[in-house]
Amino acid sequence: MATVAAVIASTHHPFFYRASTSTGADRPPFADEWVAKIEAFRETLDRARPDVLVMVGSDHFHQIWLDNMPQFLVGKAPYYDGNFYNEEREFGLPRMRMLGHEELSAYLLREGIDRGFDLAFSNELRVDHSITCPLITLRPNTDLPIVPVYTNIFAPPMPRPKRFVQLGQAIREMVEQWPGNERVAIIGTGHLSLELGGPRQFGPHGPDPEFDRKAVEWIASGDLDSALAQVSLDSLWEPGNATHGFMDFMLMMGVAGANVKADYVDSLDLFHTMEAYFTWYPHDVAGSPKGTAA
Repeated sequence: MATVAAVIASTHHPFFYRASTSTGADRPPFADEWVAKIEAFRETLDRARPDVLVMVGSDHFHQIWLDNMPQFLVGKAPYYDGNFYNEEREFGLPRMRMLGHEELSAYLLREGIDRGFDLAFSNELRVDHSITCPLITLRPNTDLPIVPVYTNIFAPPMPRPKRFVQLGQAIREMVEQWPGNERVAIIGTGHLSLELGGPRQFGPHGPDPEFDRKAVEWIASGDLDSALAQVSLDSLWEPGNATHGFMDFMLMMGVAGANVKADYVDSLDLFHTMEAYFTWYPHDVAGSPKGTAA
């Protein structure tokens, strides 16, 4: 059976690539600290020695639009192109091509549907910065095949937070039951408090530092009960109009498991948002379950 070698959750700020590659007067004052944190975070994936990456993100109205909006979608293509022109223009993101893992994609689709998730799929999916940015931060040489999983966090009616958690739990179970020998890292990216285009968009930190504090605590400690008790589709509007991206973090909490503490936690207060990074190791480096001999 396949091994879940690492579970990773992070934000996906599209400005990191430009900030990290800028020099001289163009380099932001926070770039060096940000790069140092990302390099440390990258080591958490390297340590897991993955063979394939299952990557959870959300299309930012680039390819998926209101004329046909799936709640959950699995990419099933041999290759994935990214990014989109506006991401290249606004954030300096490079054009990328990623290898797909069609076998694992097909398996997750079949098993997911049989478990009661009406999953959409795409054989011609182009991915945006919710997938490419975590690759830039965690695996910049893009040498591993990926399985993209897209969620709807933007267009009501959206699934409720509990459904995101349930899908995360199902993804973990399905990967563990996949009849392959691969080491799989499951990576998901979302938002903490975030305002886009509103009066709280730009500031020294996210629009709701108290929400961010609680959210980081929930994720780091695996406190799904508190998150589910305090987070709803209605409440997520209050910390900022784009905070529904936190539901992708809740999905990753479902993958990691209730009350399972993260092995690695870091964060960075960046202009207008908090960046946050979490890693769990369900197995040790040798592949044995925690608490057993290697």
